[in-house]
Amino acid sequence: MGRAVTVAACALNQWALDFEGNLKRIVQSIGIAKSSGARYRLGPELEICGYGCLDHYYESDTLLHSFQVLAKLLESPATQDIICDVGMPVLHRNVRYNCRVIFLNKKILLIRPKISLANTGNYRELRWFTPWTKARHVEEYFLPRIIQEVTGQETVPFGDAVLATKDTCLGAEICEELWAPNSPHIEMGLDGVEIFANSSGSHHVLRKAHTRVDLVNSATAKNGGIYILANQKGCDGDRLYYDGCAMISMNGETVAQGSQFSLDDVEVLVATLDLEDVRSYRAEISSRNLAASKVDPYPRVKVNFALSSSDDVAVPICMPIQWRHHSPEEEISLGPACWLWDYLRRSKQAGFLLPLSGGIDSSATACIVYSMCHQVCLAVKNGNADVLADVCRIVNDETYVPEDPREFCKRIFTTCYMASENSSQDTCNRAKLLAEQIGSYHINLNIDAAVKAVVGIFSMVTGRTPLFSVFGGSKRENLALQNVQARIRMVLAYLFAQLTLWTRGMPGGLLVLGSANVDESLRGYLTKYDCSSADISPIGGISKTDLKNFIQYCIENFHLTALRSIMSAPPTAELEPLVDGQVAQTDEVASKVKHFFRMYSLNRHKMTTLTPSYHAENYSPDDNRFDLRPFLYNTTWSWQFRCIDKEVSKLEQKEEISLVVDTD
Repeated sequence: MGRAVTVAACALNQWALDFEGNLKRIVQSIGIAKSSGARYRLGPELEICGYGCLDHYYESDTLLHSFQVLAKLLESPATQDIICDVGMPVLHRNVRYNCRVIFLNKKILLIRPKISLANTGNYRELRWFTPWTKARHVEEYFLPRIIQEVTGQETVPFGDAVLATKDTCLGAEICEELWAPNSPHIEMGLDGVEIFANSSGSHHVLRKAHTRVDLVNSATAKNGGIYILANQKGCDGDRLYYDGCAMISMNGETVAQGSQFSLDDVEVLVATLDLEDVRSYRAEISSRNLAASKVDPYPRVKVNFALSSSDDVAVPICMPIQWRHHSPEEEISLGPACWLWDYLRRSKQAGFLLPLSGGIDSSATACIVYSMCHQVCLAVKNGNADVLADVCRIVNDETYVPEDPREFCKRIFTTCYMASENSSQDTCNRAKLLAEQIGSYHINLNIDAAVKAVVGIFSMVTGRTPLFSVFGGSKRENLALQNVQARIRMVLAYLFAQLTLWTRGMPGGLLVLGSANVDESLRGYLTKYDCSSADISPIGGISKTDLKNFIQYCIENFHLTALRSIMSAPPTAELEPLVDGQVAQTDEVASKVKHFFRMYSLNRHKMTTLTPSYHAENYSPDDNRFDLRPFLYNTTWSWQFRCIDKEVSKLEQKEEISLVVDTD
């Protein structure tokens, strides 16, 4: 009958500028799609070069290598007899566009440029690309010679058009266009497009998946149709983790769901759907049909190919499913863990080192590494040969097979408690117990000798010896002595990261992990160049509230009982002298707006050196990428604070009047 279509959406762990690896993963995904019976395959946004090329998009080599990969794809036997939809940058009339290149049997059918560019938060697409503003307009694109030699085509259609196959009509959206208020799928659907294909480069944010799923389902709930979403996954060389979630929806209901967090580099989601379900759904919506009669038509590129077969009566059709969402605590456990694994294997290091203080933040970081070890062991158990190969290389043992997360943790994770004369025995014990329960290689050391040596140099040069405030020193002296301890810990962390494995007779070095949460960074509650300065930070974009909930999750799911005492302990930096062996310094969170902004502006300079952190929230103090604000402020905020005072005065006057009225 020719109505059952089989389509495939891919989630690929692409890496910026890794053209060799990206090509391999694309070809692999096409092969899986074909073997599953798909006749249309959709990949992530800019999958050929990798989404996160950033300013490398300015370089002509990036475009050249993208076309070289495209030529390989066109020539590959794997791409025959299936419509392939891939993403890459294209220069058209000296203007750079973010494009989909759709081809079939060595012929390019259409190059479709992105219409709505993502340009908020972490996204800077307008820096590198220009949006296509010519609605329903197609131009001739002159192919480079390397492609002409493969396709035999001199020019191909370039612009805002749709594909008309022998049995249906297919239109493309690119990532942000789904999120835009005037999404192309609206009018494409009114013009008879039955299949919408969205290639995305959408990163993980806590609680974001709900919104993405709702947008996809709502895209066809009012207008009918099949919606296919492909997305990048993994860390492609930056602070972001792309969380897959490939999905296929029809008439407002999800019919296929991909994984959100996975160590599989290639994931292909396939669904078979009945076009008659779309047509009957639309036929019953009178308002939709009235609007369709007035819509301006899209240019159609005719394709002598069908997504269905003539004999499909007995073909099983996919039915609606209920999307299974992760809790925020599960997202923290899985997302940063997958990000850490990508960073570890791609940096070719031998593991991680974490200064473990016995507090909530460093303990949460340790738990994320432990979760990563769980994910690695599970992936190997499920037969992931790529993960096993990476493990063997990291531990320098070709015969090794990770089975126990604690044992694997011992090999690749070093924790270090750096005590001083100001440290309590309680924090030392908490750090040691947690290290034992997760299996890390744990080191206890004392930094007093190094601190005294540094302060001694200062005293020898100046003839003055600074004192803590409890011994009569000034605030300046007190702060300087605290900062010396904090900064020496950072220096020692890097020393031990470089040489710990050497002392154990093992090759390689370790990546230093930071553990400052997003709230501390916003307020500036950290020492510049202390242990918050590291190679990467898995919790730098996560709030203290979410981290506490995550700790509770780890107690319940990983059975890490050591975390109970860490949760109940008062927060402390332990940088000042103890009182009777107990913690004397406790931290308080600012409760007033003026205090927050004063502290934010005073400490903003620290954000210029903030450790690259996993981006998990829609707010972030990351000066290098996300939070583009000055770092030299007038910290009196005189005008702003005066306005606040006026509003407070007004409220107080209203309250006084209200009290008088109530008394009368």
